[in-house]
Amino acid sequence: MKITTTNNHYLLTPDINKDTIDLNWFDAQFWQAKNAIVATKEGRSTAWFFEHHQKVNVLKHYWRGGLVGKLLSDQYLYTGLKNTRVYQEFALLCQLEKLGLPISKPVAAKISRTGLVYRGSLITEAVKGAQSLCERLRAEPANHLALKKVAQTVARFHQAGVYHADLNINNILFDECDEVYLIDFDRGELKTPSRTWQQANLSRLERSFNKEADKWPTFYFTQDDWLLLQQSYWQALQS
Repeated sequence: MKITTTNNHYLLTPDINKDTIDLNWFDAQFWQAKNAIVATKEGRSTAWFFEHHQKVNVLKHYWRGGLVGKLLSDQYLYTGLKNTRVYQEFALLCQLEKLGLPISKPVAAKISRTGLVYRGSLITEAVKGAQSLCERLRAEPANHLALKKVAQTVARFHQAGVYHADLNINNILFDECDEVYLIDFDRGELKTPSRTWQQANLSRLERSFNKEADKWPTFYFTQDDWLLLQQSYWQALQS
């Protein structure tokens, strides 16, 4: 990973990077002026999808959640560059890419410091033809082959010691070839593989299924589907 410092801005890029990236890349208006915005996605904040050199990237800004977020919005306490959530997620993504795991590949990250606080943004490659597991289950009954792919992918990450802090069905994507990806590794980390945290991570995923099932009027997922996914996960983890 390369770090470039300009005034109070830190620009992070992978060791191997073909594009010349500057701080303008983190400004959605910069891409709007170029008519490069191809899509947006609403969540806690807007994610901007922009096209550059026939490749689509995703720009996201870091926002705080909960009650603290109402007061500080996008401000975090600065205690050192390597302690920032932006640096930690970007560094983890670079490691996961080297491991060959199916992720949204890191492009660049920016940390802007003002006194004791910082703000941050991240750019990753978009997954082609992405559809979240949640979107799929809202549209049609669960496909057993697809569920097994999800289970095997999660197991693959866990075998590599990858802890996903927010493993939910909106962060599990299918690409245009129906391959499975995991995204959003904020607060994620590499750990020594352990059944304790692996089971806790899997339980978090189960809660996500139940939460979305209660949220949407149509949601095609049954307890039998979960049992199949869980069984496939443990089989893959032990293989």
